[in-house]
Amino acid sequence: MHKTLKEIAQLIEGEIVGDAGVIITGVAGIKEAEAGDITFLANPKYASLLNSTAASAVIISKDTQAPQGKSVIRTENPSLAFAKIISLVLPEQIKYPQGIHPSAVIGKKVTLGKDVSVGPYAVIEDGTEIADKAVIYSGCFIGHDSKIGRQTLIYPNVSIRERSIIGSNVIIHSGTVVGSDGFGFVTVEGKHYKIPQVGIVEIEDDVEIGANVTIDRARFDKTVIGKGTKIDNLVQIAHNVVVGKNCLIVAQVGISGSTILGNNVILAGQVGLVGHISVGDNVIVTAQSGVSKSIAANSIVAGSPARASITQQKVVACSQQLPKFFDLVKDLKKRIEDLEQRLGKDK
Repeated sequence: MHKTLKEIAQLIEGEIVGDAGVIITGVAGIKEAEAGDITFLANPKYASLLNSTAASAVIISKDTQAPQGKSVIRTENPSLAFAKIISLVLPEQIKYPQGIHPSAVIGKKVTLGKDVSVGPYAVIEDGTEIADKAVIYSGCFIGHDSKIGRQTLIYPNVSIRERSIIGSNVIIHSGTVVGSDGFGFVTVEGKHYKIPQVGIVEIEDDVEIGANVTIDRARFDKTVIGKGTKIDNLVQIAHNVVVGKNCLIVAQVGISGSTILGNNVILAGQVGLVGHISVGDNVIVTAQSGVSKSIAANSIVAGSPARASITQQKVVACSQQLPKFFDLVKDLKKRIEDLEQRLGKDK
């Protein structure tokens, strides 16, 4: 990489404050950057580093004050702008498989589109359809009659069970299982009898699924992950769950069966949801919350059981005063006992 700040500003449609002729030779985080690097500031928490970073230039938001003696590019979204720079100027780091490896096992009546790649020891069962430019890494299993969309990328050791439908431009990271049986049993006289799970999983376009995620097939019909949703590592999504479009589901979230999420929902780390509830559009559930009932759209909830965030903050603030309240009650109890003794003597 060897570009002027002016060239970079044009790539990201930003406004330069300072020397447009500064030569940029690398990209780095604001703490690690050296002379010649360009960095960015997206989180105000790190604003103090603006004056100490060794970077030659910084991408900042339009409402951030520019540091003295440092050239900057102002943009609407510094984090997105920095991501564009990395993708445009740095060489591709990942080398995808090319073509069909001879050790791959391809079943009968499998349809492979143009420029599909299948890595070593992958297994693609009968009747599967894989669209143009999809990449299936080594050790993957694609069950019979599944459909994989265009330019979808499936990393090593992913299991996609039978009849699953995966859209276009989907990314699935290693260790994930799509279409495993839902956890369905009926208990009779202390014995648990398995309920057949005959539905499917459908993952819509532009979804990204992290490592070691499990998405269970529906008992009937389908489990759905909506277009543009991003799922972090170690998430469990149970049977018949419907996740809306453009949701963010962070690590170690668990969503119980038949729960419905609206669009643009954010579930922070380690959130748990019971089954058969609905979560409205634009809801934010903060980390480690336990959701036991439906949530109206545009709400922010916290705690376990989850409640309005402002209420939860008050509950936490009060709970931190419990030792003080305990001492106060203990003191009041002693005073009452002393008062009762005096009144008894006066009688």
